[in-house]
Amino acid sequence: MKIGILQTGLAPDELKGTFGEYPEFFERLLDGQGFDFQSWSVVTNEFPDGPEDADGWLITGSRHGAYEDHDWIPPLEQLIRDIIDAGRPLVGVCFGHQIIAQALGGKVNKFEGGWVVGQHDYTFGDETMTINAWHQDQVITAPEGAQVVATSNYCANAALLYPGKAYTVQPHPEYGDDFIQGLIETRGKGLVPDPLLNEASARMGRPLDSERMAEQFATFFREGRLS
Repeated sequence: MKIGILQTGLAPDELKGTFGEYPEFFERLLDGQGFDFQSWSVVTNEFPDGPEDADGWLITGSRHGAYEDHDWIPPLEQLIRDIIDAGRPLVGVCFGHQIIAQALGGKVNKFEGGWVVGQHDYTFGDETMTINAWHQDQVITAPEGAQVVATSNYCANAALLYPGKAYTVQPHPEYGDDFIQGLIETRGKGLVPDPLLNEASARMGRPLDSERMAEQFATFFREGRLS
């Protein structure tokens, strides 16, 4: 199964040598699941011909806001709707989560509570998953037909399921603590309040449930469901 990765942001130059670009994060996250990958840098206006270019699609995170005025956002929103209409499974993470919601009629804005960074706990029904996060924007209003399948103390719409169509999450299962520390040092200082950065550093080291979320992604790609 071929997964098309739509890259919507660029990794910090200082971290690329160690971690690579964002599509590589997801290739590592989904390694061993039997997928092939091809990526398109939509953030630099590189787009596929259409939904038929891959069997399933994944939209990455970004430092940009879904509501910002960038020339690549309207065609990305149209591509999202085309993918949904074509019945190809779609997964979105952080910005991907937000832009899919916005393209389908939801509302994205800055969280009144501010930044959410580092390890946080997310409630998926009876299951709690610890995943890294790095965001200020979030889905404020979910689109019609979207099911809220995860919440946290800082994010009401932490994961949305569009049954048989898309599965999107606000946190970053592809980020390890080492990359979060890199973001703290390269992007966080002066942008995110120091107390939040210090708290994020202090929480590092707990086991992460990234593999569990990777299994959800893989099941959704293959079967259009979470389990």
